[in-house]
Amino acid sequence: MNARIDRIEALLAEADPAAVELVQELLALYGEGLGRIMATVGESEATGLAADELVSSLLLLHDLHPLDTHARVRSALAGTSAAVVAIEDDLVRLRVPPAGCSSSAAAATTALREAVLDAAPEIARVEIDQTPVIPVESLIVRRGSQASVP
Repeated sequence: MNARIDRIEALLAEADPAAVELVQELLALYGEGLGRIMATVGESEATGLAADELVSSLLLLHDLHPLDTHARVRSALAGTSAAVVAIEDDLVRLRVPPAGCSSSAAAATTALREAVLDAAPEIARVEIDQTPVIPVESLIVRRGSQASVP
């Protein structure tokens, strides 16, 4: 999919203004048609259509996707250990538990970034924090658990 989009962008960069205008008019026509389709289907059907990768990207292109950015990011991270800390403008901040080896951590970080950017192309940056979080409970000394001093 990304290769196809890159190819279209490369062709448009070299095209004359009339060809670019033609593409813009076709996009507007298809966008209007998709908008009418989305207006006639119910919420569950719209979500089902958006589950298809190609249809989802077309809906995003025309600002017709039934899920907002937050929902798409959470869905993309489902089943991972990543937690969304914040979504602000074009930035997503994630927290993940520290990984064992650096190569697997780098691969996991790359996969998380790609998942977020695929689900929400309007996001420009993904920051991932792997700082270990120490639970407050572990810092509190319990009186009954201390050994008695003779």
